[in-house]
Amino acid sequence: MAKPRQIKFGAIIHGVGGNIAGWRHPLAQTDASVSLSFYQEQAQKAETGKFDLVFIADGLYINEKSIPHFLNRFEPLTILSALAAVTSKIGLVGTVSTSYSEPFTIARQFASLDHISGGRAGWNVVTSPLEGSALNFSKTLEQHPDHAKRYRIATEYLEVAKGLWDSWEDDAFVRDKESGVFFDPKKLHTLNHIGEFFSVQGPLNIGRSKQGHPVVFQAGSSDAGKNLAAYTADAIFTGHPTLGDAKQFYQDVKKRAVALGRNPEELVILPGIDPIIGSTQEEAERKYQELAELVSVEQALAFLGRFFDHHDFSQYVLDAPFPELGDIGKNSFRSTTDRIKRVAKEKNLTLRQVALQEATPRPHFLGTPEKVADKIQEWFEEQGADGFIVASSIPRGLNEFVDHVVPILQARGLFRTEYEADTLRGNLGLPLPVNRYTKQSETIPQ
Repeated sequence: MAKPRQIKFGAIIHGVGGNIAGWRHPLAQTDASVSLSFYQEQAQKAETGKFDLVFIADGLYINEKSIPHFLNRFEPLTILSALAAVTSKIGLVGTVSTSYSEPFTIARQFASLDHISGGRAGWNVVTSPLEGSALNFSKTLEQHPDHAKRYRIATEYLEVAKGLWDSWEDDAFVRDKESGVFFDPKKLHTLNHIGEFFSVQGPLNIGRSKQGHPVVFQAGSSDAGKNLAAYTADAIFTGHPTLGDAKQFYQDVKKRAVALGRNPEELVILPGIDPIIGSTQEEAERKYQELAELVSVEQALAFLGRFFDHHDFSQYVLDAPFPELGDIGKNSFRSTTDRIKRVAKEKNLTLRQVALQEATPRPHFLGTPEKVADKIQEWFEEQGADGFIVASSIPRGLNEFVDHVVPILQARGLFRTEYEADTLRGNLGLPLPVNRYTKQSETIPQ
């Protein structure tokens, strides 16, 4: 009998938060983005709530208009290694760009995190949409790869990384002191990859972990992003304004996976949510308004500009219709900029309205714990999601979610009360990837 489907949860640990003015909240810890104790407390709280993973986002380019959290924050693999030491079951997922790094180095670093954590590592693959990133990696703006090329790079990059993770078969290291045999040479494999973008010989100088490979997450929702996820990812981070949009995305990506010969249940779809919880609906509304009122129009314009390659929106009339931008934003956060342009046009919104809505969008998951739990259940049962990445714009937001929403979902049988496994792959219900060389030897007639 098949096990009933259950919700998966991740918590994004975002320091002073993704809101451009959230650090000014009276209860906010203003140095949270570089506070080890803050990250430890958040990770341990998520683990207390039996979350599948904590997630550290990242970016490679800032300017004076960037979100405060982006200006001064931990590098993901560094902080995740520290969190591995103070947790035991929760997954540890970090963002690393395929456009501005080398596959050998990143494969090695994530494999190391996987060993350090006992099989709990995950890699959120991004392609770095901001063209300014090029300036930090000995390139010009013109050398920043366009959207299509970035995803071609990412596809080959992941092929290389997964090939390197299979350099050693699971039982390659004999470590027999008496015979003096440290490893079985027949179970060491050199990749010898030569492709369009990368030339990597290998082998990797670290073996496979107990979960085989780190879990691969993908965060793009453009057509190219969905194709990459369907082809090679284990899970996908996404975001949707309505359940209808979420269901359409869910069905689309699952169908793409099936068309590629994959089991759709082995691709976990996790929309991001930013719940605001109150003992009453009125209290939750008040919490949202307190946050929204911290954001000035000037800050909202700066926040909006980041999605469009830091375009300067202050040059336009605030209360005129949202400006025609042509192809601006096409090569950055494409799915987001396409949505912003489309909604502004459909609803005839002004620039002021768009900027304020984007800077502090009103959460769909807002209200009492029961109301938030009901909406999570609806999205899950209607197949708009396999689970959710929970953000916390409001201080103590994660604590309130774990203390008040999680128990409701547990009582309904929709969320675990204990971890099923001690690896990220095991808790997400994903199969152990068989080493490609072991698989080949098993299929060759003896």
